[in-house]
Amino acid sequence: MELHVKNILNAAHTTHANRARMLISCPDGPGIVATVSRFLHEHGANIVQSDQYTMDPEGGMFFMRVEFDLPELDSSLPGLEQDFGQVASQFNMDWTITNVSRKKKLAIFVSKEDHCLVELLWQWQAGDLDADIAMVISNHPDMKEYVESFGIPYHHVPVTADTKAEAERRQLELIGSEIDVIILARYMQIISPKFIEHYRNRIINIHHSFLPAFVGGKPYAQAYNRGVKIIGATAHYVTEELDGGPIIEQDVQRVSHRDDVNELKRIGRTIERVVLARAVKWHVEDRILVHENKTVVF
Repeated sequence: MELHVKNILNAAHTTHANRARMLISCPDGPGIVATVSRFLHEHGANIVQSDQYTMDPEGGMFFMRVEFDLPELDSSLPGLEQDFGQVASQFNMDWTITNVSRKKKLAIFVSKEDHCLVELLWQWQAGDLDADIAMVISNHPDMKEYVESFGIPYHHVPVTADTKAEAERRQLELIGSEIDVIILARYMQIISPKFIEHYRNRIINIHHSFLPAFVGGKPYAQAYNRGVKIIGATAHYVTEELDGGPIIEQDVQRVSHRDDVNELKRIGRTIERVVLARAVKWHVEDRILVHENKTVVF
């Protein structure tokens, strides 16, 4: 069975060996889609999916995501990127092109609550999360044995108020330069501005409330005290503003006056794990573009 699953995953990987994704954001104007499509056609690429969105056709921002196949992608991609620079300058584009076969490397940060981490590990093991989980870093040793049973390195880096700077230095040392995105899977520590600067729009946090409601600590207690009828969870990129970064995904569930704080937490755990997993999946599939403090998710 294990060999069969690996063969399926390897076959899918081979199918996409020559597939790339292009993300574009720029001021809106006529001819963008036509120019990009013509450029890819002239370079021998076949577009297999294309999405676009404009905030306002009259002077707004334009966003585009294109998936395309290009024969001998590994050798052709550098020249394609160099040539596309001329198109990008014409329209004042911010853009990236990524090779789909190069899986993004993830580092997951976690504290004691394991439900979001477990969801990501399950999806990764099933092949639903097309990424490499390079390591798990925690300020507690509790999940070391469980994580290592997946063959994933687990690093225990204790954090106190007095050792926070040293702990972050150690975390950055472990991460190195190979990690594409950091996932805060209920990691209950505030990330410093210095750390954030290393991974701008590449740190995804799950906050256990429907932001912008109940920012900060103990949001379920805040929600209970307020008598809410809906609770939720929010996945967002981390910025210097606490729980104020660009929102990627949210979901909610109805609750009632009968639900105490512990019941809200129980209900919330399911929402949190689903919302975070969606956000991570969309990020690794290059579906998210950030503009100011908002996201466009294709």
